[in-house]
Amino acid sequence: MIWPPDYTGEFKRRIKMLEVLGKDPVLRVGVMAYYRDNPKQWINDWCMTFDPRIAPPDPRWVPFILFPRQEQFIDFVDGCFKDKESGLAEKARDMGVTWECVCYSVHAWLFFAGTAIGWGSRKEEYVDDKDDPKAIFTKVRQLLANLPLWMLPRGFDFRKHATYMKIINPENGSSITGEAGDNIGRGGRTTIYFKDESAHYERPESIEAALGDNTDVQIDISSVNGSANVFYRRRMAGEVWEPGKVMPKGVTRVFVFDWRDHPGKTQEWYDRRRDRADREGLLHLFAQEVDRDYSGSVVGVIIKQEWVRAAIDAHIKLAKLGDWFAGERIAMQDIADGGGDKNAYISRKGVVMQRADHWGGDAGDAAKIAVPYAIEDGVHELYYDSIGVGAGFKAATNTMQEQPSWPRSLRVMQWNAAASPLDPTDHVIPGDDQSPTNEDQYGNLKVQSWFRVRTRFWKTYLAVTRGQIFDPAEMISLPSDMTNLHQVCMELSQAVKKTGTNGKTIVDKKPDGSLSPNLADAAIGCYCPTRETSILDVL
Repeated sequence: MIWPPDYTGEFKRRIKMLEVLGKDPVLRVGVMAYYRDNPKQWINDWCMTFDPRIAPPDPRWVPFILFPRQEQFIDFVDGCFKDKESGLAEKARDMGVTWECVCYSVHAWLFFAGTAIGWGSRKEEYVDDKDDPKAIFTKVRQLLANLPLWMLPRGFDFRKHATYMKIINPENGSSITGEAGDNIGRGGRTTIYFKDESAHYERPESIEAALGDNTDVQIDISSVNGSANVFYRRRMAGEVWEPGKVMPKGVTRVFVFDWRDHPGKTQEWYDRRRDRADREGLLHLFAQEVDRDYSGSVVGVIIKQEWVRAAIDAHIKLAKLGDWFAGERIAMQDIADGGGDKNAYISRKGVVMQRADHWGGDAGDAAKIAVPYAIEDGVHELYYDSIGVGAGFKAATNTMQEQPSWPRSLRVMQWNAAASPLDPTDHVIPGDDQSPTNEDQYGNLKVQSWFRVRTRFWKTYLAVTRGQIFDPAEMISLPSDMTNLHQVCMELSQAVKKTGTNGKTIVDKKPDGSLSPNLADAAIGCYCPTRETSILDVL
């Protein structure tokens, strides 16, 4: 998609459309019937947006032209609305999410009778201030003012029906109302409620209590603001939405807006903005608002989010260092242990992560999905977490191995997280006899593996950001087009380091009541196989 769009051409297209529809009331009826079930097209045909960065004499009010990820977000909100399920938008800065939700609100207000739409933000002036184009209700009024008169409700009068923090549709009884701060959720029942900058409220628990009984659908919109808030807990307990994905009932749907989703933002743009933030001592804000980094304020994070981000497409950024795909083809299956937990599968080719997927079900079901994945990925060694329910996975794969179609090159191998560390008498820092040994430092194989993968990310970060040279075999790369990339990245930075009662390092994978990072667990095992010789050495 070309960015910025051709606004002049779009103005001409809309003017022509206005001329045609203005002369044909019968055609208008058909068009409105079409728009009712097609909010994306309605937005692309009629909605405007305000960009204060546009310098005069060019107009700052321009046609709202959705880019592909924005169109998917409208599908996301529409699905929440129709399914009566709550959603959460985790966004990088400048993605137009509030504008999109305002457009969707006006669409629902126009086309669905009796719809009560609520809007809230932490301060009243952010909700409605007629002199501030950034205020939510200023956006609503401007959208309505730019619609053709024949599209507005019969009898609609701006002076009567577009008052302070309230927009009434006199034709069908729909409404858009606003609230701020602790008053959010206390103004009566709503069909759908949008909470803008939801991670930044002062007393979010009281707001949640009020909204819980007063709305069918709650949409939280926010940039990140650390992990000590309700937004973070809801995000981590939610299920990431993707087009066509079957979503579980009663679980918050999560939409991730990464800066890479914007067609106008390139790696060069990112590097320039990050360098400026670094020079000005504002890197922590950049990490929150652009990188969506929850871990910046969390003490003891094992794999820092900025290290993980540096590893995205590292095999492309650092292709000159060698063949990143050479060597092992390994996969790891983390087994769900019930209680809403998920199975997770990670595979890699060399040191480049190949596939990341997770799903519900028991250990036997996991084998029916993981084994075909492993065969398709050309895996030689498929590891599984052997503790507890892992026995069910092994039993299922034993049965499958009796089939003639089982590839002779594929071995299923156990990975025992509670086992003793590998190379127990080796020192943690190679060549440093003063550093502790692996058996003295790490409580078990799981802990040691987290720190070995940490070293991979650290070396990759140094190579990408500082030009240091390492063998690709010592690093790691996450393809930017890999399914579930955002979830993998977040989970890898969830675990924190702690010290056990015996003085050894332990890993807390679920700080602050977070859900188990199953994809991260699978990734850790995938990059830390427990045998000493590669299967490639014996084939």
